[in-house]
Amino acid sequence: VQLQASGGGLVQTGGSLRLSCVASGDTLRTYAVGWFRQAPRKEREFVAATRWGDTMTSYSDSVKGRFTISRDNAENTVYLLMNSLKPEDTAVYYCGAGRVFATASTQYSGWGQGTLVTVSS
Repeated sequence: VQLQASGGGLVQTGGSLRLSCVASGDTLRTYAVGWFRQAPRKEREFVAATRWGDTMTSYSDSVKGRFTISRDNAENTVYLLMNSLKPEDTAVYYCGAGRVFATASTQYSGWGQGTLVTVSS
C-alpha cells in the first residue's frame, strides 16, 4: 500500500487544518495508520494512530485534546483534524500504514512525500 498526505499549509496560531491520507494499491481495512511529523533538524515523531478494525486511537501527549484522527472506509482515507495549532506544530506531516498498532515509525511503511504545516506566531 502507498499513502499520500495532503492538506498542509500556512495557518496562524490557534487556527485549524485537516490533513488527508489517501491510500492506493490496497485497502486500509487491515492496516493501522499512523500520522508522524518531522520538524527541521529533528527526528520523525509520532502524532496519532488509528487501528482500522475498531475505534482504537492513540495520540502523543503534545497533541492530545487538540488533534483528532478519523477514517473514511468508503474513501480509503484517514484524516487528521488539527485544532488550536501552535508554532511548535510546524513540521512536515507524513502518514504510514502498518500491520501493528504502534507508535514507532519503524512499524509503518508506504510513506508518501508528506505535507508541510507551518504555524505562524
